[in-house]
Amino acid sequence: MKPERKFWQSALFWNVAPILAALLFTTLLMLAVGAPPLRAFAEILQGAFESPQKWADVAMAWAPLALIGAGMSLTFAAGLWNIGAEGQMILGAICATWVARNVTLPQPVLLGLIVLAGLAGGALWGLLTGSLKVYARVHEIFAGLGLNFIATALIIWLIFNPWKPERGATMSGTVPFPEAAWVPRLGNTRLAPLSIVLALIAVLAAYFLLKGTRFGLELRAMGKNLRAAFLQGIPTQRHTLVAFAICGALAGLAGALQATAVYHRLIPRISGGLGYTGMLVVILANYRPELVPAVAIFFAAIGVGSPRLELNLQLDASLGGVIEGTVVLFVLLGAGLRKRLGGVRPSSTSEGS
Repeated sequence: MKPERKFWQSALFWNVAPILAALLFTTLLMLAVGAPPLRAFAEILQGAFESPQKWADVAMAWAPLALIGAGMSLTFAAGLWNIGAEGQMILGAICATWVARNVTLPQPVLLGLIVLAGLAGGALWGLLTGSLKVYARVHEIFAGLGLNFIATALIIWLIFNPWKPERGATMSGTVPFPEAAWVPRLGNTRLAPLSIVLALIAVLAAYFLLKGTRFGLELRAMGKNLRAAFLQGIPTQRHTLVAFAICGALAGLAGALQATAVYHRLIPRISGGLGYTGMLVVILANYRPELVPAVAIFFAAIGVGSPRLELNLQLDASLGGVIEGTVVLFVLLGAGLRKRLGGVRPSSTSEGS
């Protein structure tokens, strides 16, 4: 007869307790600086969902996070840290910008080319990260960070040199794209349905690849034990390159959509830290693509609602980032503590669905 599990050993406890601990920590932090915690949380929620326009803003902030999170679920499944999503976003945006500036076609065809250009640019940058790891033995974290710096330098050079406006280059970016290169919006809102549809397709595709294909099974085997996977005949180097290419392609698509659906131009901070935030999304989703959409909504809502803290409570909007980071930190601490205490084994992408 199996011994009865205590509540603290249950999966429910270890899934909920870290989030409650993070909220408690954030509450104490706000009390320490003299801010009303309940009102601050209420202001963030109201700022994110008070009107149809705000709902649209949350949806548009959700789309790139879902795209990046879906891609990173593949690299994390293989035990790979793709820190280079920022650079992959930038390359996707750059390639999409070239198409938007230089190609004249009917809007549906042009938008299709822009999507393909974003996918190709991000895939190329992701493949470069994977190649540095596979062939040059450079750890993917350092390779990704280095390529992020190169991509950032490249986008600034393009905006301030060959693509600078006639009136002179500024941080506002290039001149607006032709309207044919703008992703259509819904009514008077900032919601571009194409971005949402592509993000949902990416999440479904990532889930299918991981849970329904031999490739996904072999990626998860690599994540469990890379050497054992290699000895079993799994082409680990090829799978590493493919995982980075797919992840980079989705990040590049996110960059292309930021340029054509949100800003309608290329700006120096086109990635806006979304590559790093996307990594937090997939970590909080326990590396499972099916949970990425819900977690991405949480991050998107905080990002859209946080500026309201400055307007009504004179609190810096960066408090939203503190909340996001604290939740992720406590979830990671909870997972580590659960393993040390011998509680319920943490689920991961290396397990079955």
